[in-house]
Amino acid sequence: MDTKIKAWWMGHSAFRLESPAGSVIYIDPFLSQNPSTPEQFKHPDDVDYILLTHGHEDHVGDTLELASETGCTVVAQVELSNLLKNRGLKDDQRIEFNKGGTVHFDDFSVTLVSANHSSSFDGEYAGEAGGLVVSFEDDICFYHLGDTNIFSDLEIYGEIYQPHVAAVPIGDHYTMGPQEAAICCEMIGATMAVPIHYGTFPVLTGKPEDFKSFTNEYCDTDVVIPEPGEQFLGS
Repeated sequence: MDTKIKAWWMGHSAFRLESPAGSVIYIDPFLSQNPSTPEQFKHPDDVDYILLTHGHEDHVGDTLELASETGCTVVAQVELSNLLKNRGLKDDQRIEFNKGGTVHFDDFSVTLVSANHSSSFDGEYAGEAGGLVVSFEDDICFYHLGDTNIFSDLEIYGEIYQPHVAAVPIGDHYTMGPQEAAICCEMIGATMAVPIHYGTFPVLTGKPEDFKSFTNEYCDTDVVIPEPGEQFLGS
């Protein structure tokens, strides 16, 4: 794919993205306690932005620690942002928004869209779960679906945002499994799909090979299956 964006899958639902201007963006940075994240990636020291889909521990992960250590900006849904503030996140490091809202930065923007899932943090209600549409100026659009099952709005999001890359949960049990995820790819119409939220724990039984097979059956989206810590976009 022709892009200046660099992207790594860190295992589970965590990603590291680098914008053309050099901004380092982490999505759902479940790293230090993530059994699938390679040791050399568990404690990053160069973080500019953290984007969160929802409040569950396997997504918020190391957000508070990384924010304290790096001074990065944390972008999250309103209720989750307030819970993080109550646990030490500084006001000038947090940006809260809600579904349909877009936050603009120097060379990228983030839109919060729906996901069909629950959300809590540290035992407290954390608003609704969401997906994140990360649009890079004059470059690709990266759509992280968060934790979700299949729902009809995905087709609308595909039409509106025309994402180039979709990060799609396939693990089953807490999210959709491989077949539903493949149908989501047909609805969204992204050029590339990366399977996420599988294999980290025994209960997440969805297989990326099954997702790839189903996707090949339903649509033209190219399924890329990186190893944890592997770069799959950029050079």
